[in-house]
Amino acid sequence: MFGFGNYSTQMPKPPAISKKRLGEWQTKNKTKQIVMPAKPKISKPSIFDVPEYQIPIQKEETAIEYCERVYPEMMDEFKKVQSEMYETFCKKQRNYGPSNISVGTSLQTKEDIKLSLTGLWFRINDKIQRLKQLVVLGQPDEVGEPIQDTYQDLSVYGIIAQLVQRGKWAK
Repeated sequence: MFGFGNYSTQMPKPPAISKKRLGEWQTKNKTKQIVMPAKPKISKPSIFDVPEYQIPIQKEETAIEYCERVYPEMMDEFKKVQSEMYETFCKKQRNYGPSNISVGTSLQTKEDIKLSLTGLWFRINDKIQRLKQLVVLGQPDEVGEPIQDTYQDLSVYGIIAQLVQRGKWAK
């Protein structure tokens, strides 16, 4: 068995066991070895494997869902402010029409859009200068317009500018 000669005759024959149970019989450099598959790890069942204790996987909360859950009063008030702004916008739109923003153009060219956005910039700047006088410099209100109206105008002008840029003004 340990002498010189034909190595293949000196090696034991593979066991007569199924390949699935024992692994494969491999030959490498005229040596033969049995390769066993890795044993699967078996873990003890946990209490969390029981359906009553499993926590259902929930979808990720959206920013809106988060804010409405964490800040419900603020979100309700935000919606109320938006509704008031929308109503005021509609009333002014009915009174003025769309040409006060489009400056009499059809807003079809880049120049028309630039003219409209420039007009909006001036209106926004007027409101900012008013806030600067009242809030930052503490000047008295000589116009009699509530500061709340100034904030509302700023917000609405911002939305109008987006409508102009998106090509949706007066459509």
